[in-house]
Amino acid sequence: MACDASTGRYTRLRPAGIARRTLLRGLLAGGAALAAGAAVLPAQGRPVQLPAPGPRDTCPVCGMFVAPYPLWVATVVWRDGRAVHFDGAKDFFKYLFELAKYEPKRSRADIVAMGVTDYYNTLRIDAQAAWYVVGSDVLGPMGHELVPHDSEADAREFLADHKGRRVLRFAEVTATLPAALDDGRFQ
Repeated sequence: MACDASTGRYTRLRPAGIARRTLLRGLLAGGAALAAGAAVLPAQGRPVQLPAPGPRDTCPVCGMFVAPYPLWVATVVWRDGRAVHFDGAKDFFKYLFELAKYEPKRSRADIVAMGVTDYYNTLRIDAQAAWYVVGSDVLGPMGHELVPHDSEADAREFLADHKGRRVLRFAEVTATLPAALDDGRFQ
């Protein structure tokens, strides 16, 4: 156990960025590979290749610089190649639900890729395939967040470890949820 200086709460220690299940899967796979005489490769999630935010990229929703928060980055890539970065999944969803406000000349059909950063492995994953935990004791750059995970197992583990309220899929996130999170409401 270790005390998180930002929250004052105790959490279990794990190697940085690695979920317990992911670590165990990797150890089991590595042991099996060694027994079979094969080379061992690191286990990976389902990352998506998206451009990284530059030092001057700002979130179109809140105006914060995005690059200082690499563990929370979310990205939308448009058909013309333009990438828009966010300092968390919450602002990413606000943007998607209010495209007419932020991108009046574009539609969702013009989006070619969307990614969020997985909490445990810190890789960017497909936003539509992610599992999101709301109501946890882990805060992002803008407070309460939708905390993305690559698998349901990791999301459920995070939910239990960090006092989360519920797990949602992409399609279950409502237009009112991001603003409710700003107010500390999780329903």
